[in-house]
Amino acid sequence: MSIWLEPAMTLNSLLAFGAALLAVALGSAAPWLKRRSLASWCFFAGMTALALESTFGGMSLQASAPETIAFWLTLSLIAKSFLPATWLCFSLVYSRGNYRDFLHAWRFALAAALVLPVGIAVGFRPALVQLSLPEGSGQGWWLSYGLPARALDILLLVATVFILMNLERTFRSAVGTMRWRLKFVMLGLGVVFGVRVYTLSQTLLFSGYNPALTVIDSGALLVACILMAVACLRGGFSEVDIYPSRAVLHGSATLLLAGGYLFLVGVLAHVVAYLGGVGSFQAQAFIILLGIVGLAVLLLSDRFRLKLRRTISRHFKRPQHDFRKVWTLFTQRISQERDRPGLCATASKLISETFDVLSVTFFLVDENEERLTLAGSTSRKKLAGDDPSPDDSRPGALLAGPVVDGLRGSNQPFDLDKIGEDWALALREASPTQFPHGGNRICVPLRAGERLLGIAVLADRVDGIPYTEEELDLLKCIGDQLGAGLLGLNLTEELMQARELEAFQTMSTFFVHDMKNAANSLNLTLQNLPEHFDDPDFREDALRGIARTVDRINDLIKRLSALRQKLELKPVDSDLNQLVERALENLSKTPDVEVETRLHPLPKVSVDRQQIGNVVTNLVLNAREATGANGQVRVETSQRNGLVTLSVEDNGCGMSSEFVRSSLFRPFHSTKKNGLGIGMFQAKMIVEAHRGSIQVESDPAKGTLFRISLPAVASSS
Repeated sequence: MSIWLEPAMTLNSLLAFGAALLAVALGSAAPWLKRRSLASWCFFAGMTALALESTFGGMSLQASAPETIAFWLTLSLIAKSFLPATWLCFSLVYSRGNYRDFLHAWRFALAAALVLPVGIAVGFRPALVQLSLPEGSGQGWWLSYGLPARALDILLLVATVFILMNLERTFRSAVGTMRWRLKFVMLGLGVVFGVRVYTLSQTLLFSGYNPALTVIDSGALLVACILMAVACLRGGFSEVDIYPSRAVLHGSATLLLAGGYLFLVGVLAHVVAYLGGVGSFQAQAFIILLGIVGLAVLLLSDRFRLKLRRTISRHFKRPQHDFRKVWTLFTQRISQERDRPGLCATASKLISETFDVLSVTFFLVDENEERLTLAGSTSRKKLAGDDPSPDDSRPGALLAGPVVDGLRGSNQPFDLDKIGEDWALALREASPTQFPHGGNRICVPLRAGERLLGIAVLADRVDGIPYTEEELDLLKCIGDQLGAGLLGLNLTEELMQARELEAFQTMSTFFVHDMKNAANSLNLTLQNLPEHFDDPDFREDALRGIARTVDRINDLIKRLSALRQKLELKPVDSDLNQLVERALENLSKTPDVEVETRLHPLPKVSVDRQQIGNVVTNLVLNAREATGANGQVRVETSQRNGLVTLSVEDNGCGMSSEFVRSSLFRPFHSTKKNGLGIGMFQAKMIVEAHRGSIQVESDPAKGTLFRISLPAVASSS
């Protein structure tokens, strides 16, 4: 669209400046209201770019000289060119626990989203906005967009659709309290980029600049900032760790809206013409935008959807739950899971959707240690085995002994808040509620016959509605079904471990046999040594071969024998820092590998010094072997929440997530060419024998972090 320049629009420019100010405030607040992460910095950069674009657009609206308008429009287009890369990156990492996988898959798209728009905006800056004075025209200067600006708008439109698709994928993968935390952030960003689909397509359709479209973008940014300010007040821009599928999202609402866009534009045009024509276009569009946002907020309200379903049920006399439908759905979904965390995650989502419960938490019984461990939740980020953080401590230390004993006699779902015993208090503390009016917590035992396998705690029900007898019966059936599923998974895991142990015993027998043969060969060499002792070449070669072979044999025998025998510990109160220093002193220096130590004061730990020393040695050796030239290894100790932590981090070759998940701690699985895959299996066995845990974070070609947590000795005062 080419337009005749008009006088300054003061009110519209003030709207643009106000939206920019709010955007800057929100963008600056994000890194300070939550932990600084890639998502928070992307949000800061994206909001800054939006603020600059809105500011430059406002300056163009109040300018009168044609050259000044063209100058501010050019700056606005340059600021706009930074939006695709920043917001596409944000949409890939925000609240995604597996965001590294998405960044790797989208790395070329991210590079293109940064290089192409910025390159066009900066490289072709003089040709972005064109001014001309038609001959014989008495109406003044003529303003239009050049070919580079149109190419830039095409890239922005494509990137906007991808951003909306990624945000939709994240929101669809959230459930319960997680979705509640994300709702207003997603609504705000949906307003910004949903409106931009309209304004960018209008700009492309008419090949030029229209001040009304700038006003609409500013109004959308203002509304979005208000929505995200609500999110800030509710949770401080908090993130949750969800794991959306990397597959293409079928039935995407974003694609549906983009496909029906032209129809909606036609309807909007008729409404605007009916209400006042083009002269009031931006005002009418802004009112319609507010109406759409209000409708979206209403439809995303859990309370509204619950009341709607209750009204339908009351008037049509429909049963509260269709048992056949619920049972079929649970059976289909659960039968697809192959491990306990996956089963618990799927079941928590299904229970949340079926009973309108925002917080569903699963605890499984660890029969070896007589405690409950967190296995799945719709409201908590960290699961059992993760590193403790300030907002979520490990539940295993809280839900031990008495809690398990108190639950063993429960066969039916019960109201957890009505039990006054100590074990119920501990369970309530481990499964806190998020809302003050969410009703009482319901505990559902997961049993298989007489065997207690875990529990599910339901909290934060929408409107706090009490559970009916029908719902408690349905929960009892679901608990029995989940208990049977967990028992089947446990038996499958035990069978696999028995087969692995049998295979291990067979392989160790062959190893020992081969090592004995090697020892016999060395014995013969030693017997011949006196006869050829005067031959210096034979003597040197024989001694070198003997030393090398004996070292190899001793190492194999030591590791294999340790696995064949029962681990016996001799724990004493020790300083982990001293054990680390002693282990590092016994290791020979490696050229080109820098080992950095950060040892902080620690409380005592009750450990077998030799066994824990072997674990430290093994971790540091593995880290050094994984790094190449200019390798770096960092060894650090710390304490938190009654746990003493040792971290060993390197910048080496790293490991794939599949290898870490399925092979790292299993014997005879190794990434080393000559490794047996026994070291990490043995390290895990030693740490767990000390009632500790070992976690690993690794990225291929970036490095690996091992973190060992051991319980501290309680101080006597």
